[in-house]
Amino acid sequence: MATTRQAHTVWEGDLLKGTGTVTFDSSGIGDYPVSWPARAEKANGKTSPEELIAAAHSSCFSMALSGGLAKAGTPPTRLNTQADVTFQPGEGITGIHITVQGEIPGMDEADFVKAAEDAKANCPVSQALTGTTITLTASLA
Repeated sequence: MATTRQAHTVWEGDLLKGTGTVTFDSSGIGDYPVSWPARAEKANGKTSPEELIAAAHSSCFSMALSGGLAKAGTPPTRLNTQADVTFQPGEGITGIHITVQGEIPGMDEADFVKAAEDAKANCPVSQALTGTTITLTASLA
């Protein structure tokens, strides 16, 4: 069954001095302020499209890796995944780096790295971002 999720943003003002609010409509988890300085300089308590992509990518990757490991008979005890999305003003998103550390009983490092590479290639968010270079560091705890 297909699902559709919604979020919306209300923006006021120009790009450099304006501000906006991102609202997560589907989940109802809240409203989050966004601004150009939060995107191009320091976050200062506001989010950015790149942080939202990092959240989406780290969670999607974790789900894909967890599913793949379980299907192979080695379900994880824990996965700790971080996605770093690099934004260069004037160029856009220039890369994404995923770092994952896993606790998987009975699995060796080489098999974990292979499973992580598969998750990187096949998670739906990675597939949606195919125009961006995505790199990976994977290790066992």
